[in-house]
Amino acid sequence: MGAERYLNHPTFGMLYRVAPAGEGRDIYATLYAQRMFFLVTLQPRGAQFEVIPYQDARHHAELNLARSRRDGSPEQERWKQLFDQTFI
Repeated sequence: MGAERYLNHPTFGMLYRVAPAGEGRDIYATLYAQRMFFLVTLQPRGAQFEVIPYQDARHHAELNLARSRRDGSPEQERWKQLFDQTFI
């Protein structure tokens, strides 16, 4: 996973990465109003932001937790802490 990742949304300001979503996409949440979630696809000419519901963001984060547990990832505890901070 590496370091924390942040993006700047043109309307909603700073976003932080909650979980990878596969296929070059990640789930981000607004830094200050933590109930807005985006599916972000980074492209050569910028980023594509798609607003997604809370439950979809949580589902992607749960899948990421399960994958990191199954793979024995050293980042598993970090993902768990981020999940708890964001969704609980």
